[in-house]
Amino acid sequence: MRHRILVPLLAGGSLVLAGCGGNRHDEVSRAIDSVAAIDQENMQEIMLAAADPAEAVTYFTGAVERNPGSISAHRGLARSLVRARQPAEAVTIWRKVVEMPETTLEDRVMLADALLRDNRWDQAEATLNSIPPTHETFDRYRLEAMIADNRKQWDKADHFYETAIGLTARPAGVFNNWGFSKLTRGEPREAERLFTQALRHDPTLFTAKTNLVLARAARRQYALPLVDMTQTERAHLLHAMAIAAIRQGDESIGRGLLVEAIDTHPQHFEEAVRALRALEGNVRAG
Repeated sequence: MRHRILVPLLAGGSLVLAGCGGNRHDEVSRAIDSVAAIDQENMQEIMLAAADPAEAVTYFTGAVERNPGSISAHRGLARSLVRARQPAEAVTIWRKVVEMPETTLEDRVMLADALLRDNRWDQAEATLNSIPPTHETFDRYRLEAMIADNRKQWDKADHFYETAIGLTARPAGVFNNWGFSKLTRGEPREAERLFTQALRHDPTLFTAKTNLVLARAARRQYALPLVDMTQTERAHLLHAMAIAAIRQGDESIGRGLLVEAIDTHPQHFEEAVRALRALEGNVRAG
C-alpha cells in the first residue's frame, strides 16, 4: 500500500518539475550570471585596493580587451595606471571613459586628477571648470585646492582645502597638502598645526612626519616632535632636520643631528654619512 502511494507522488513530482523546467533553467542561468557579476566586481575591487599596481594594470588591460564596452573595466585600468605612476596613459583611458554612454561627472574629476599628475595644469583646470558647480565631491575640491595653490590664490586654496576636509572621513592627506602649502607661503607655525592634524588622522603618514619636522626646523626648533615613529623613521627625520639646519646656516646643529641620525639608524645610513662627509669637507676647505 505504501508503495502504491509513493509511486504516484514521485510521478506527480516529476511532472511538476518537467512542467517548469524551462523557467527553472532560466532562473538558474540568471542566478549564475548574477554571482559571476558579483565575483567580477569583487575581483576588480581587490585588484584596485590590494594588488600590485603592475599586476592590476595587466588584469584590467585584459578585462578591457575581453569587454571593450565595459566602463568599469576602463575605469579600473585608468585607476591602476595612476597607481602604477603612468599618468599619461591614465589620461588616455579616462578620455575614453568620459566619452562612454554611462560616464558620470566624477569620471571627469578623475580625468582632471590624472591630468594634474601628468603636470598638465591648464587642461586639468579646464576639465574641472567644465563640471557643474553643483557637483560637490571630496576629489573635486581636493583638486580645486591644488590648482588654486599652483596659481597662488591662497584664499581660494584655503577655502577648497577646508571644504574637501569636510567631505571625507580620511582627511590626513588633505591636511598634509594644506600644511605644505602653508609652509611654502612662509607660515611654518600654521603648517605645523596642519601636519599635526594630519598625523592625528593617520599616525603612519611618514610624509606628514617629515613635513612636520621641516616646519619646526623653519622656526629653528630642532627637537623631534612627539609622534609615533620607528627607529628607521627617527633616523630619516633627524637627517631631514639636519639638512634643514645646515641650509639655514646652523651647521654645528646640523652636524650633531647627522651624527645622531647615523647612530640611530639600525643599518648603515649612507645618505646621512655622505652628507656628514660633505659638511666636514666644506669646513676643512673653508
